[in-house]
Amino acid sequence: MTNELWGQVCNELQRTVGRTNFNTWIAPLQLIELSDGIVSFEAPTKFMCDWVSRNYGEPILRELRNSGLAVERVAIRVPEGRPMPAPEARPVAEKPPAPARKAARVSDDQDLPGAPLDARFTFDSFVVGKPNELAHAAARRVAEGGPVTFNPLFLYGGVGLGKTHLMHAIAHELQTQHGELRVLYLSAEQFMYRFVQALRDRQIMDFKELFRSVDVLMVDDVQFIAGKDSTQEEFFHTFNALVDQGKQIVISADRAPGEIKDLEERIKSRLQCGLVVDLHPTDYELRLGILQTKTEIHAARNPGLIVASGVLEFLAHRITTNVRVLEGALTRLFAFASLVGREITLDLAQECLADILRASDRRVTIEEIQRKVAEHYNVRLSDMIGPKRLRTIARPRQVAMYLSKHLTTRSLPEIGRRFGGRDHTTIMHGIRKIDELMATDRQLAEDIGLLKRLMES
Repeated sequence: MTNELWGQVCNELQRTVGRTNFNTWIAPLQLIELSDGIVSFEAPTKFMCDWVSRNYGEPILRELRNSGLAVERVAIRVPEGRPMPAPEARPVAEKPPAPARKAARVSDDQDLPGAPLDARFTFDSFVVGKPNELAHAAARRVAEGGPVTFNPLFLYGGVGLGKTHLMHAIAHELQTQHGELRVLYLSAEQFMYRFVQALRDRQIMDFKELFRSVDVLMVDDVQFIAGKDSTQEEFFHTFNALVDQGKQIVISADRAPGEIKDLEERIKSRLQCGLVVDLHPTDYELRLGILQTKTEIHAARNPGLIVASGVLEFLAHRITTNVRVLEGALTRLFAFASLVGREITLDLAQECLADILRASDRRVTIEEIQRKVAEHYNVRLSDMIGPKRLRTIARPRQVAMYLSKHLTTRSLPEIGRRFGGRDHTTIMHGIRKIDELMATDRQLAEDIGLLKRLMES
């Protein structure tokens, strides 16, 4: 295989994986030979060799085959005892790619093991509403760079509410406006994997140096390191080292730090010392705004399609689970209407999205009840499901048990398990107690009526 042909393959790879990922991971590869169905490359470092093999081996193999080559396998190795020559292959018939941003590298020969950023997830594409306006404002502030104002920024909320979108947006903005910063975004699972790999390869000092040399560390879904003692230990020391250096840290999780089970108390304490922001479930106005924004994008690609009045309002009212389901429903609807050549009407939406609409019918969960009751009575969720028996906590707990029995189909033993492993007789006692008090306590009856309306709306 010639370097010219490899350059043509690089053209396609750059379009497939994105320019930044291409420049960082694939461009440094040196083509060696194609023999017996195996195409061989050399990489500057062992880390890059491992990373490219795992994450880009399949795309490289696919594009090589698409170019007409009979390739069975891609082999990447580190050169033995000789300097690595500069790679000759580059995308042809195009301007030479710009040098990789410093944000994507720690040094000339050691690359940050970050996860690829999604080009769609920017601040411009993030729809702001009341449930997420504080999180958006905080993310914007971090993305401005400059002195650290709150550290860490901790974003938490349920699935599909925009945590990952905001983290990608911060990384994109920092890399665009502050290319001199070393920005590392990865999931907690990837952090754990890198740590375990460093232990296995006896490269723990390299791992420490790598992660503590960044300017901005962003870790998504930190709840996944809970219960992993060694990983938590290293994360704790990495966190402290970066904070001591005045480096910015951004963390996300599916719940508040104090509510993450099996997370060490000292880590919870560190995570709570910065700005903790809750991304609340979407309301009707925010869902409608998201649908309107996405519809404009779809309409620009398919100018012949017409969306009838009331369709977006119907979807915003019926699909309340999360933004991903909402966007997926809209994408399916546009695809269906485009394929059959029909106007997007209310009848078409109900026909095309019947399964999503059925799945999105309002179902109250015990977790949602616990959260709403805790907010209403201004108590901590961890206290409500914990062992404390103070009256200020016990009464909201009984209210949540009562609502869990009347608004869900869960059995008493299962409700007990969701309330810290309590016995079903304890749940029965709490329900009977609320029933008795509602007959004489008007305020309690009003509270429960209000909470029921909130759950069922």
